[in-house]
Amino acid sequence: MLKRWLGGILLSLFVAVQALAAVDLNRAGQAELESVKGIGPKKAKSILEYREKNGPFKTVDDLAKVKGFGKASMAKVRASLSVGEVVAVEPKK
Repeated sequence: MLKRWLGGILLSLFVAVQALAAVDLNRAGQAELESVKGIGPKKAKSILEYREKNGPFKTVDDLAKVKGFGKASMAKVRASLSVGEVVAVEPKK
């Protein structure tokens, strides 16, 4: 019984830490994006360009619309990213 209870607490803490440590796609700059395993300079630049052109990401899965992010890339980075609060911003034309 105690092991199951402790296991539940540890799992809850792990999930909470992951959520706090997630990089926000809508606020992160080049360096912060590059800190995510699976995102290098080119992919970080693509994210920033996409965000500037199209406005904020609504979900992490929107990242699949960015050049260089296929199923394999998404699987690597999804858990390390978040979109935080989405604020309406007019995309640049």
